[in-house]
Order: sequence, then C-alpha cells, then structure tokens
Amino acid sequence: MTTPTPHLSHPKYRPDIDGLRAVAVLSVVAFHAFPAWMKGGFIGVDVFFVISGFLISTIIFENLDRGTFSFAEFYARRIKRIFPAVLLVLIASFAFGWFALLADEYKQLGKHIAAGAGFVSNLVLWSEAGYFDNSAETKPLLHLWSLGIEEQFYIVWPFVLWFALKRKFNLLTLTVIVALISFSLNLKGIKQDSVATFYSPQTRFWELLSGSLLAWFAIYKKGAFHAYTLKIDGWLSNVIFREPVEADGMTLSNAISFFGSLLLMFGFWRITKDVSFPGKWAVIPILGAILIILAGPKAWINRKILSNKIAVWFGLISFPLYLWHWPLLSFVRIVESEVPNHTIRISAVVLSIFLAWLTYKFVERPIRLGGRKIFKVTLLVILMALIGYVGYNAYSREGLKFRSVVIAQKENSIAFEWPADRNKNEACLRELGSLKSSYCVASDDYPLRIALIGDSHANAIFEFLKKYFSERGSGVIQLGQGGCPPFLNVERDQENCPLIMNDTVSYIERNSNITDVYITGRFAATLSGVDFGGDTPVNFYSIKSLEMPNVKERDKIFNTGLRSIVDRLTKANKRVTILLDLPELNFDPKSCLKSSLTNQCRINKNLVMERQSPYREIVLKVASDFNSKVVDLMNAFCDANYCYAKQNGKILYRDHHHLGVWGTEYLLDVKFKID
Repeated sequence: MTTPTPHLSHPKYRPDIDGLRAVAVLSVVAFHAFPAWMKGGFIGVDVFFVISGFLISTIIFENLDRGTFSFAEFYARRIKRIFPAVLLVLIASFAFGWFALLADEYKQLGKHIAAGAGFVSNLVLWSEAGYFDNSAETKPLLHLWSLGIEEQFYIVWPFVLWFALKRKFNLLTLTVIVALISFSLNLKGIKQDSVATFYSPQTRFWELLSGSLLAWFAIYKKGAFHAYTLKIDGWLSNVIFREPVEADGMTLSNAISFFGSLLLMFGFWRITKDVSFPGKWAVIPILGAILIILAGPKAWINRKILSNKIAVWFGLISFPLYLWHWPLLSFVRIVESEVPNHTIRISAVVLSIFLAWLTYKFVERPIRLGGRKIFKVTLLVILMALIGYVGYNAYSREGLKFRSVVIAQKENSIAFEWPADRNKNEACLRELGSLKSSYCVASDDYPLRIALIGDSHANAIFEFLKKYFSERGSGVIQLGQGGCPPFLNVERDQENCPLIMNDTVSYIERNSNITDVYITGRFAATLSGVDFGGDTPVNFYSIKSLEMPNVKERDKIFNTGLRSIVDRLTKANKRVTILLDLPELNFDPKSCLKSSLTNQCRINKNLVMERQSPYREIVLKVASDFNSKVVDLMNAFCDANYCYAKQNGKILYRDHHHLGVWGTEYLLDVKFKID
C-alpha cells in the first residue's frame, strides 16, 4: 500500500458532467414529487452510477498508473465529500421525527438512520419492501439505498484494482469480466427476485463499472481510434451537410451526444415502475449516460445545454439536493397521511433546493477545501458513528415511547377503539340466541322497539342509537355482519351475507314490538367498489345479486337490493329510516395526533359529496318510493366547506371510515336528531 500523500490527482473538471448530474438529480426529484408527470425519473440514479464509476475509476486508474495512489487519501477525500451532507440529513430527520412520528414510525426511522450511517441502506431495505411499493413513500431515508451501492463500490473496487495491478493483471479484462458477471446476475435476478435485484450491489455494480470502462478507454486508449473516428466523422458530415466539412471529429461527437440524449429522454418516457427494473431496461439510461460523457465537453449539447450556468449550478448542488428532497416529501406524506397536494410538493422541492444550496456553500465546500484534514476526517467519522448509534438506540428502544407525540397517542388511544361490542352480547343472546347475525348487540334495560341493520358502519354508531333511544325509553338491537351491505339477496365476498340479512329481516317481521328500523352501511364503497383513503385495493368490494345473477352493473344491484329490504320491512308495517353514511376520510385520523399545517383533521366537503352523490341519488329515490325517512349523518360532521374528523380537541374516527368512541359521544353532545 502506498504511503499517504496529499497529491492524489483528479481528472480535469468538465462542466458538462455537472450538467449531466443536474439532469439526473432533477429527474429523480421530479419523479418523487410528481410521479404521474415524470414516470421514468428514477433512472436518474443509474445516470449517477455511470458518472460516479467514470470519475472514481479515472482517479484510481491515473494514480495507480503513476504510483501516487493512496488508500488513506482516497477514503479521506470520500469522507469529506460524502459525510457532511449525509450527517446533516440524518440529524435533521431524527430531529423532525422526534416531534412528528409515532413509536412504530420512529422505530423504523431509527433503523434506517443506523443503516444510512453504515452505508448499508440497500441491504436493510432489501429485507423490507420494494422501492415502488406504497409503503416506500413513508420511509424518509429510502433514497439512501443508492448511496449504499456507491459506497460499497468505493470500498471494494479500489482494492480489486490495486491487487490486480500488483499481480500484473490486465485491468481492462478484469473490469469487463466483473461487469459481465454483474450484468448477467442482474438479468437472471430480475426474473427471480426483482426487489433483491434492485437493491443488491452485485446486480448493480455493472452500472458503475460501465463508467469504469469508459474511464479506462479515456485514459489508455484516448487516441487509439483517432483515424477511425475521423473517417466516421467525414462520412457523417457528407450525409448530414450539403457542403463539404472538415473531418475534425465534432460531427461524430455531436451525433454521439445527441443519440445519448435521445436514449435518456426515451428512458424517462418509456421506463416506468411497472417494468422489471433494472434488468435489460437499465441498459437504456446507462448507455445514454456513457454516450453523453464519451462525446466530450465540446459536443454541442454538452457545451450549450449541459454546460450552461443553471445546469452546472444544479449539478454542483446535486448531491445535497438528492439527500434533502426525499425526506421532505416523505415527512409531508407521513404527517398528512395522504399524498400532499401540488402546492405542498412544489414547496417541498423549492425548500430542498434552498437547503441543498446552503449545504453546498456553508458545509460541503468549507470542509472539502479547507485545511485541518486529519481533524475533519476524524470528527466526521466519529459523528457518523454517533448518529448511527443514536438511530440504532431509537430502533432497539421501540421508537422511544417517552416522546410527547407517543404519549399523546396513548392518551388518545380510546379514540381508536370500537364504540360497541362487535359480537353478540348477553342481552342479544337472551332475546334470540339462534340468530345467524354475527352482530347481535342490544340494550339491556329497555324493551326492544328499534332495530338497526347494517355492516360495521352500523355497529360503529350503535352505541349512539342505544343511548339516544334509552332517553326515550326504547331499547335497540343491531343485527348484521361486517362487510355485508344491508340488502336482500346481495352476495359479497363475506360469508353468508344473503342468509344473514334474510334471517335478520325475518326476525324483525316476526317481532311485533319492533316498530322502527334504521338501515345504514358503507354505501359509497358498496356502490363504487373502490376504497377511499385507505390501503385496500381498488375493486375490493365485490357484489352480486342472487335475483339477477347476470347483471354486472353495480348501481342496479345496489338499487334492487336496497328496494328489496325496504319493501319487506314496509309491508311488515315497520317505519324505515335510511341513515346516509358519515363522511369517509382520505387520511388516517391518527395523523390528527401530529402537527400538520394543512390537514387540520378535515376533508373538503366537495370531495365527500363527489364520493357519496351517486349512492345518495339511489337512496333518496328508494326512500321516496316507499315513503321512508332519510337522515343525513353528514350534517353532524360537516359545515358548508369541510367535514371534520376532530372536534373540541377529540378525534371522532377510529380509522378512515369508522366512527370512534369520541364520535359517538360527539353525536350525543351536539344532540343530533335521528328520529
């Protein structure tokens, strides 16, 4: 190993490479902030890999060749280049998470901080979920996977080249062989385990080694193909230009740069999260980046576009910008418990650019360019180890549950409990122990005069009805099953829904003491088949009519099923009241425990009405035809503009579509009339 020296040479600065960095980082930022607009922006990371492989390998090849390579100097420069910005982001993430994240969220963040500090994020994330999974949006340090790949390359590749040089191996042959092995593992792995292939260093190193091969040819074979390039350049000039042009290589360089740019643009457009990536698709951005670098700084695109001041400026702040942008977007997503609106995301991107500039100007440059090298490197290593320990401590101590936000969650835990017993209670069993309904809860101290039919949404408001009618001397019984719409002859993926509902109606028909029947359920989901604000897949709510087995239209099934149950109850001389469902939320009400600038624990009423209007139209028509009453639960939760999940400091919902314990109390407090 060579004695440490301060004279480790670096390749000549190329502003166009900084411009290419700008393209890479801005594409990644655009993908994360606006994935529908920049669907293939994530391939910017692959462009970064080529640039890193090219520049790092250039340094290694040149200095090994001159005998000036020093491992100590090489890694000291890497530490001064990478550690400062990473430390800032890790510390800021830990600090923000302290106030904003619940215990399980903070525990995960602690693990990812420890992994980021150890530059093994890719290995930790590999065991959790894929980069494109929905859960990835709530991992503020997800993006450090790529830094892990690069750092693992920086650790391994210099030693491999140094060892190969000492044994007088051919460095080109070695690089080609390792790159081909890595690429073949990538092609094989993408078919077997796409997540492992995405995060694994051995299936990604070929991307950095592509830059290494370019560096080798740039150093050792710079003029070897000069005669051939001039011939190709002359031929291209004759094809493109009408008048003869001197064959100076520029036409070929421009063509190479242009073709490389086309490849990148094609990749941004065609490669999406739905393709198997990296796999063969990664060749597109890798080849595009190689061609742009190969074209040289004098090519027109490189000189005029990539080397302009704005592109270079973004290239200079590209590393801190990459580090800052995703935590900001992810934390906003966590706090809001929904995809933030465009204004918030644009604000997060602007803030990340500002923080990147501050980091570059006041942290990165002073540390990289100033003196006291040994002190700086030592301090950075100690700080990185310390923040890694702090993160691991948060993980091992279950997210530090003594924090105020966790205590607030614990104190408010009653808000997320079910207001009523979801199973059969003693009063119900005494009344009719053989009833097939899985929900069978009833008042214990008043004669039954009221029946509530429905799914879990009905069960969530049972406690309110029970207390409401107890003040009027009447008992209430609730019958039904979770997931079963209060219809007759409508089958769902829940077991025995038609049987349970028919059994329920038959009991009510036989019981002359029951005078009034209330019907409610998750009507919007039943009609649309689409969830609202949760993680449940689209079309999760399948329904089928036993009366009309060939009918697929959900509105017809909804209408017929509701009419059937109202018709039978009306013919049995029961007064029927249909309760229009409470507003569903497009966020998790647990987010109301956290500080939020925009959510404020409410949803725009127009969104709720857009969701509910189709089923309301059917319900109102059915109620009118049978002279039934309709009561709108939305009136208790909404004003003219918003529907609220929190009132008087208390959270009203237990999840994004069920009323909670405090929601029941709230209905009683505001004296909401239901009869």
